[in-house]
Amino acid sequence: MAILILGLILFLGTHSIRIVADDWRATQRARHGEAAWKGVYALASLLGFGLLIWGYGLARQEPLVLWQPPVFTRHLSALLTLPAFVLLAAAYVPRNRIKAALHHPMLLGTKLWALAHLLANGTLADVILFGGFLLWAALAFRAARQRDRAAGAVYPAGTLSGTLATVGVGFAAWAVFALWLHGVLIGVRPFG
Repeated sequence: MAILILGLILFLGTHSIRIVADDWRATQRARHGEAAWKGVYALASLLGFGLLIWGYGLARQEPLVLWQPPVFTRHLSALLTLPAFVLLAAAYVPRNRIKAALHHPMLLGTKLWALAHLLANGTLADVILFGGFLLWAALAFRAARQRDRAAGAVYPAGTLSGTLATVGVGFAAWAVFALWLHGVLIGVRPFG
């Protein structure tokens, strides 16, 4: 469990710098240069992500079960991740109405993904992993909205074609992951 927690702290800690120390981040980027900052950031993130995956895998070998979720929550989780994937796509597909309305759809998608997995899993490792991501995404969303208000950020209006493309990309990515990749990478088939 210690490796999972260390990975979570390193990964989410790296991604929390803008939440807790945005001015320090700007100073470091200016001092060391954009490329150096991004390199260190990417390295710390990858190391944290690797530890997180390794630690979660180890924790799953000897799970500490806190509760046994009802079977229907697995199906609910699989379905809730569909809009989470659409929200993730909305962060990247240009000129979509979802991003125009929500401003930070990736963080909202992360919250939905984490909540869905908390509903379907009842081990301590799941609570730590998915609860950690849910808490982080909520704090990051709040901080991002505060930065937007302070900067007077305006998001471009979305188009119907951009929105349809977003939904299509999100649905396709969800289908590939839910029906195939989740089983291959995680060892759990959401619909199997």
